[in-house]
Amino acid sequence: MIDSLRPVTRAVTYTRWLHLVMATVLATVFAFVLPGLGRLETPASAWLLVAPLPLLAVLAVLPGVRLSEGTQAQLLLFPRRRDEEKPDVVPAPSASWEDRRRTALWLVLRYELGVVTACLSVHVPTLVVRLLRSADGDRPLRVPVTGTLFGPQWWYAPLAPAVLALFAAFVVAAGALLARAARALLGPSAAARLAALEERTERLLEHNRIARELHDSVGHALTVAVVQAGAARAAGSPEFTRQALAAIEETGRHALEDLERVLRVLREDAQPLAERPSLTDAERLLAAARGSGARVTAEVTGALETVPGPVSREGYRIVQEALTNVVRHAGPVDVFVRIAVGAAALELDVRNPLDVRNPLDAPDRPAAGAGGGSGSGSGLRGIRERAALLGGHAETGVHEGAWRVRVLLPLDDLG
Repeated sequence: MIDSLRPVTRAVTYTRWLHLVMATVLATVFAFVLPGLGRLETPASAWLLVAPLPLLAVLAVLPGVRLSEGTQAQLLLFPRRRDEEKPDVVPAPSASWEDRRRTALWLVLRYELGVVTACLSVHVPTLVVRLLRSADGDRPLRVPVTGTLFGPQWWYAPLAPAVLALFAAFVVAAGALLARAARALLGPSAAARLAALEERTERLLEHNRIARELHDSVGHALTVAVVQAGAARAAGSPEFTRQALAAIEETGRHALEDLERVLRVLREDAQPLAERPSLTDAERLLAAARGSGARVTAEVTGALETVPGPVSREGYRIVQEALTNVVRHAGPVDVFVRIAVGAAALELDVRNPLDVRNPLDAPDRPAAGAGGGSGSGSGLRGIRERAALLGGHAETGVHEGAWRVRVLLPLDDLG
């Protein structure tokens, strides 16, 4: 019983009822302009449901009408309460003919349902009073609108609350129907929802790319700094310590530059990253690896400056991640780096030997340079993702007694 009365006690029921009866303002104007339409007991009053429709169609063309209707719907159909879900109606002017068509449907539905609700709101209380008076034997029952007369009957008394209950149920149902129609007709269209979803997806992808930038740049710098500091402490040589500190300073400076660039992008609402390092800056990666104790042999063929910007920048990050893995997991070993610019593809090849005497290469430990025994570390996953986004592919794993990271990136489609 209490649950059945709950809709009647909710404030939203009455705000929606108010939103419905407000539609009769237009009907009232037509009743004054066209005499005879305001007399509800005559058949001519039915024209009140038809006469305003052409005007509603004209109003739907105006962009501001949709904004006004959306604002009213948001305030009255979806009042802001903590226990209510947020509405799907976002007030905005019409931006297309599809919006205007949906606005026209909304105006017609709101008007027709509002006129019926207003009519019942006026005549139901009158009918209830007449039922009670007729049940008391005071006078015969005269039905509103039709004017039909019925003799006094005692059972009119229990009929009065039933009429009120039916009217309350109608108001609740009409309000719910109008709210549902508002979501469909005043909310974003299917195309707009798809565009918003695509925009959100692009934003998430951009955030993921920024996170990967921070992982590659700052992770590389911290790895080099930790390895350099440990090597300097173990060496006990002032000259080696000086070189290690210089390498840490240089790597840290570049990491701070990358961090500042990424933070600037975040402050500017995720605009595309600019001035990112590319393969033409690969020498600083090789120098940082050498400063960490690794014996790096580099082979560069082709003109790096001719590599398209996206490929060159992602290629830099791939080499950086591969060298970071070597320094982190293999330590001061021989490393071979090959960067080859071909006519159709860019090849990146980073190898370091596997040494069974190295604890890192024991059967129960990750392979040297791998970042994970199965090659599932976040660094290797990032390399594969970068390659896949550019239409290339990456190979990571043991090859001819060495740990190898080999990436092929196409150039013919991006040149």
